[in-house]
Amino acid sequence: MSIRIKIASIDDVLALQAISKTTFLEAFAKSNTEADMALYLHEQLSVDQLRTELENPNSAFYFASINDQVIGYLKINFSGAQTEIQSDEALEIERIYVLQQFQDQQIGTMLLQKGMQRAQELQATYVWLGVWEHNKKAIGFYQKHGFVAFDQHIFKLGNDEQTDILMKIAI
Repeated sequence: MSIRIKIASIDDVLALQAISKTTFLEAFAKSNTEADMALYLHEQLSVDQLRTELENPNSAFYFASINDQVIGYLKINFSGAQTEIQSDEALEIERIYVLQQFQDQQIGTMLLQKGMQRAQELQATYVWLGVWEHNKKAIGFYQKHGFVAFDQHIFKLGNDEQTDILMKIAI
């Protein structure tokens, strides 16, 4: 199985929306209300919202694919596009998602490595991210790769205010 990582362009907005919605639902639908999920998908993963994010010069999306089938993606933010810290010394990994059927096959690690590579190229001194406090699998994944918790913030999923653990790693 040959996995390819490639940068997404504005022409990929529909593919980005499809993988974003599918992986978000797989990850969180069982733990949240249908109304909150629907509101989040409508507001945060609409074609217009994703197009705006794709057009931001301080953000980038990368697809993981097998035979042109998108199976996961990464979103990074730097400079003023970061959701919280907004330091030129930092790079934010805002999203890493992989389709359920392809998890535990090192695809998340490949996407994380792409984010770390971009951080080095941008001369960031650290990478940070937020992960839902109840997403133990993701927390474990990031800890395994050397990330440590340093703070927390509120993530709004629909109308539900949830706590994200902020984690970082020095480059």
